[in-house]
Amino acid sequence: MELLKRVNAGLREFYAAPHRRAFARAQRDEEDLFMMLVLSEALGVPNPASGATLELLPEMLDRMHDWHIRQGLEQSPLDGLSCC
Repeated sequence: MELLKRVNAGLREFYAAPHRRAFARAQRDEEDLFMMLVLSEALGVPNPASGATLELLPEMLDRMHDWHIRQGLEQSPLDGLSCC
């Protein structure tokens, strides 16, 4: 049984390792798009789903610093939010 678990872990690593960077990049891109959707009203872009995304804003503000650094912005683009 233990041998099967080790073989399973080894095969999983063998197949996943070459694609790990692509998966991480895709996840970051998806998170960046989601941040733009949630923060669009604050950035001045009309958002037809602002009622649904408004309740997500507190969760996204915790991730704001990492996001604006990834986007190449030295400071937060939101006037009322100073994260660094």
